[in-house]
Amino acid sequence: MSEQYPGVVLITGAAAGMGASHARALAEQGTHVCLADVADATPVVEEIVAAGGSASAHTLDVTDPAAWQRVVAEILDSKGELGGLVNNAGISRRLEFLDTTDEIWEKTLRINLFGPFYGMKAVAEPMRDAGGGPIVNISSISGQIGYFSPAYSSSKWGLTGLSKSAAGTFAKWGIRVNSVHPGLVGTALLAGADKFVESAVASIPAGRMADPAEITKVVLFLLSDSSGYMNGSEVTVDGGLVSNGLYHRILADAEGELS
Repeated sequence: MSEQYPGVVLITGAAAGMGASHARALAEQGTHVCLADVADATPVVEEIVAAGGSASAHTLDVTDPAAWQRVVAEILDSKGELGGLVNNAGISRRLEFLDTTDEIWEKTLRINLFGPFYGMKAVAEPMRDAGGGPIVNISSISGQIGYFSPAYSSSKWGLTGLSKSAAGTFAKWGIRVNSVHPGLVGTALLAGADKFVESAVASIPAGRMADPAEITKVVLFLLSDSSGYMNGSEVTVDGGLVSNGLYHRILADAEGELS
């Protein structure tokens, strides 16, 4: 039996990067994909439609609760249903504690944490009325370990907890909420960070970054009925960095000293 997906899914941050990757792949499964972003997602929508898929573009500032209500209303007016949500929109600022300004702190939390909160509030009732469905929150391994950037780490740890809280609350409505925790992924977020990437890759047992398509495959699994009994789960996709990265690096540096 082939996997089943919701008929209509909203994906934030879908104009480029991982969000666009998720949208393209989901559209190939026959889902109508609603691409929401502050940037223009029309080029990705046109690409999906040209390939035979169904998609629509929506302007959304995830930090604005009213904008969430407007986009959800647009989707319900045009499609009559909403069966899933992927909270993918996010920003990263590689700043250490004392270099993190109040402005960066607030902006990062508003996009990475407030945004998914507002989003889940906006879709919960329509999804409940449709009989339930999956919500996937894109967190990070920075939401599982101590990461040097306080704004990014706090936002992702917060999203991990928010996902679990929502999972428990929404379960009675047939809504499942799971979080995905990528490690290093080859997207524009890492532009200009060559030394950071080189050092990080040295600690990854897999010896490389992830391709966005590898994260997409996990997101699609969590959106499908194949993950129907998963709720409140953290799915780590990091090439072994969290589980074994420390000693992977230590052993590499201590080569020839072990007996």
